[in-house]
Amino acid sequence: MSKPRLSVVVTRRLPDVVETRMAELFDVRLREADTPMDRDALAHAMRTADVLVPTITDRIDAALLAQAGPRLKLIASYGAGVDHIDVETARRRGILVANTPGVLTEDTADMALGLILAVTRRIPEGLAAMQSGSWSGWAPMTNLGRRIGGKRLGILGLGRIGRAVARRARVFGMQIHYHNRRRLRPEVEAELEATWWESLDQMLARVDVLSINCPHTPATFHLINARRLKLMKPSAVIVNTSRGEVVDENALTRALRGGDLAGAGLDVFERGADVNPRLRDLPNVVLLPHMGSATLEGRIEMGERVLVNIKTFADGHRPPDLVVPGVL
Repeated sequence: MSKPRLSVVVTRRLPDVVETRMAELFDVRLREADTPMDRDALAHAMRTADVLVPTITDRIDAALLAQAGPRLKLIASYGAGVDHIDVETARRRGILVANTPGVLTEDTADMALGLILAVTRRIPEGLAAMQSGSWSGWAPMTNLGRRIGGKRLGILGLGRIGRAVARRARVFGMQIHYHNRRRLRPEVEAELEATWWESLDQMLARVDVLSINCPHTPATFHLINARRLKLMKPSAVIVNTSRGEVVDENALTRALRGGDLAGAGLDVFERGADVNPRLRDLPNVVLLPHMGSATLEGRIEMGERVLVNIKTFADGHRPPDLVVPGVL
């Protein structure tokens, strides 16, 4: 006699190929509307399902976990970040948490380089001039940006994505500098020709472009604050494709408005979709709607990792992408 199929609730629309495979493997409840579930709907799902598949738009905090039913044994998150889930509380309640690390490395690194080029070469300003019809022809001193070849790129967090950014930046002739809590192995530094700075402050004072690629944790909240922004060159540029909470957005806005920084390229924001309206008005800022990982290939690969995590759990084994609270 075959085992009953796991009950799985998915909180957002996923690629068709992923949803179809889930329906083949599990007793799945899919989301018809591509909007976030409200807390009541999430609580109901957690009371009635064996597995919840949330995304980064679903905040699974201690209060919500307290409403989970005894059936819920796995939260198989669709995404690499897990700061939207209280992993420690889930563990205490006997609920495993899995994610999809490494899938979006190349896509996010592509976007980081795209933002570096967009800000330093003033691409959005040129696009706006063409779309508005205000361009009257070439002139030697208009639309002047900055060359990135030979410039120093500081990478805050030289993990999977940070290294992918470094490999791309080297092709453009940039010099790689980085700050991590721990220095990388000599062979990794040699491959990337990367210079490690134990002091973040000292690195910030020397780089021309800062790429933020570290996760959001209590230790990294507002790691780039008003004091550290003042250490940077007025000609420097900041790019953030990681987590908005790492940067004090109000302090960044003040620095950009005051001419203390040359520009910024942001794909993530401190308060999610509630973007500081003063940032929207600045011509030296490129804002994107959290699309660094938005490729069809990446979204399908994320879904495939979720499927593997759930199927492995259903077979009585540890999910391969299990999140362990102590190593976050």
